[in-house]
Parts: sequence; structure tokens; C-alpha cells
Amino acid sequence: MGAFNVLSTEFLEAVVGAAERMRSPVILNLAEVHLAYVDMEVIAAAIIRRAQKSDVPIVLNLDHGLTFDTVVRAVRCGFTSIMFDGSHLPYEENIAQSREIARLCHAADISVEAELGAVGGSEGGELMGTIDASMYTDPAQAEDFVKRTQIDALAVAIGNAHGKYRGAPALDFARLDAIREKAGIPLVLHGGSGIPDDDFRKAITLGIAKINFFTGMAQAAIDTLKHAVTNSDVELKYNAFPDIMLQVQERVGGVVAGQMSIFGSGGKA
Repeated sequence: MGAFNVLSTEFLEAVVGAAERMRSPVILNLAEVHLAYVDMEVIAAAIIRRAQKSDVPIVLNLDHGLTFDTVVRAVRCGFTSIMFDGSHLPYEENIAQSREIARLCHAADISVEAELGAVGGSEGGELMGTIDASMYTDPAQAEDFVKRTQIDALAVAIGNAHGKYRGAPALDFARLDAIREKAGIPLVLHGGSGIPDDDFRKAITLGIAKINFFTGMAQAAIDTLKHAVTNSDVELKYNAFPDIMLQVQERVGGVVAGQMSIFGSGGKA
């Protein structure tokens, strides 16, 4: 399943509309770093309302939750899954906090994803992601981490990065296969924008069950805005802005539908 970040009603309708056209289940992400741009309670209410009107399965997921307070806030808002990111913490502290988050969320029947290793780049908006092979997920450590935290899904670092890639991505598939065997739970690939289609398909055969994708959507939105502003008489139309937002929605929806096709989730709703 694809997990697509939602920062506005245009992105919300683009993703859900694509899921309905593709007959695909979908995960809607709201990342903690994006709370600087959108109010969690407001956007969560909009997402839940849109999901209630839809006939495809929709998950509302907190993406890269960094603090206990944010997780509790998301639970109260009605999120159906939580991704807690303690990858920046020392190993034992990552275990302790991930275990506590899992205990809290499981009591409310909410699934939990955590991260082990460090995915390249950051969620903070840097365009080009950097990758450090020394921070890749260790398969043996993954087994210990899953057993001690009781999480439901594990985000892995195997050469993937947030933002755009410098050159062609080089995913460590042998490491991914070893992690799959040791972890024994669904695996998650962050930094999906820019990974070749065949690499997605191979990663899925090796245990990847959720793929996060946002940069490609954001770039499509920016390209649409640039084209609309520079190639039309927007200053002469009072309704130019909403018309442009509809163009953004359509373009982003096309990108999302394309990724659903690559991931193989179409027709499974």
C-alpha cells in the first residue's frame, strides 16, 4: 500500500480520488513536521469525514511522530495508525519509547510502526537526501527490536532517502531480505519518490508492505503552479486561484494513481 502525505484539502481529494478510481486501499499520512503548516485537529476531521464518504479502505497515519505528546494528540484525533520515529535516539532509548508507544496504541486498537536505522535525508524539507551506509538497519538488531517493542511494522534503512536522490538509488536488497526473515512483520520503505519502478516491485517481493511517497507529489504541485502562473493571464481572473488549485489536485492525483499501479494495490479495495 502507498502512504501519501496530506497537507491540504487539494491533496486529500487528489489521494482519495485516485484511490477510488484505482479501487485501491490507501494510507493518508500526516507528518509531525508538517504540523507547522496545518492544524492536526482540523485536517484530521476533514480526512475522517472524507473517509466516511468513501467506499475504499482508508488509514489515517501519523507519519514520523517524534514525541509522546504528539502521539497522544493523534490518538485523540482518531488516527488509526501511528508511526513513531525514535531512530535519532540511542538504541535502548528507541526500544523503550517505541515499546511505550506500542503499549498505549495497542490498548486503543491502533497499529504502530517504528524505525530502526536511519533513513537518508530528513522530513524537514531538504530537497536532496543524503545516505549513510553505516546507519542502515541491522538484521540481527531488527529481530531484537521487534521482539522487545511489540510493534506491528518496521521502517527500514536500506539505501532509501527522503527527498530527491543524488544519482540512481542503490537499495540493499540482500539486507532487506535478511531483515524480512529476522523481523517477521511487515516492512516499510520511506523515501519512495525517485526509486525506479522495478526496484519497488522487487522490494515488495522481499517484505515491503507500505511505501511512503510525498516528494513526487509536492514536485508535481510546484510544477503545476509554476506553469499556471507563467502561462496564463491569472491577474485578469478573479477565480484563477481556485482553478489553479483544481489543476494541482488533478496533477497530484495522477501521480498518486501512477504509484498505486506500480505498487500493485489497484483493484484490491
